[in-house]
Amino acid sequence: MLDRDGFRPNVGIVLLNQKNQVFWGKRIRTHSWQFPQGGIDRGENPEQAMIRELHEEVGLCREHIRIVARTRDWLRYEVPDRYIRRDARGHYKGQKQIWFLLQLVGHDWDLNLRATDHPEFDAWRWNDYWVPLDAVVEFKRGVYEMALTELARYLPRSEHRNRFLRQGMRPHEQDPAQDAMPGVNFELPPGATFEPDPQTGFCPDSPENSNET
Repeated sequence: MLDRDGFRPNVGIVLLNQKNQVFWGKRIRTHSWQFPQGGIDRGENPEQAMIRELHEEVGLCREHIRIVARTRDWLRYEVPDRYIRRDARGHYKGQKQIWFLLQLVGHDWDLNLRATDHPEFDAWRWNDYWVPLDAVVEFKRGVYEMALTELARYLPRSEHRNRFLRQGMRPHEQDPAQDAMPGVNFELPPGATFEPDPQTGFCPDSPENSNET
């Protein structure tokens, strides 16, 4: 389902834990890490699509989360031709997304990457909210920056965040000593594995895995 400009309606999900860290998922059989996202089906509104994608990709249900905020308008990114299926080239241009900021009110063990027969991720971790944009695949960086910036004003208060403010630092300017062992505090859900040295970044999806349409 494309709009008249060639953009597919889509939702993006920023899922927070109690420390205002965000869910970071590794795409199955790749070294690519990203936020959950997915298309809006015909007849769905963005919130309905978000709840469905949340369950399909990370196994959570509506009762496991609190909706904190969403972006006010669509955020768009264009997909380079080399990442678009050949049969979609010429009429598919990219994604337009509504991004949701969610608070996990359940537990880490409620996450389940095998909730469906077609898992999107095979590992996950909690990551600092201000993800390094140079680790994000280039054509998505602008949308990530806009979404995180717009949603940051709605971050719940936490001791983790207040510590940076008291030190006169922005959250993404964390003390390097705190980053000496990134990803130490994370849990894996049923059926998941974790690869050492994930580098917490994205790799451009290969054409056969990207399926951006």
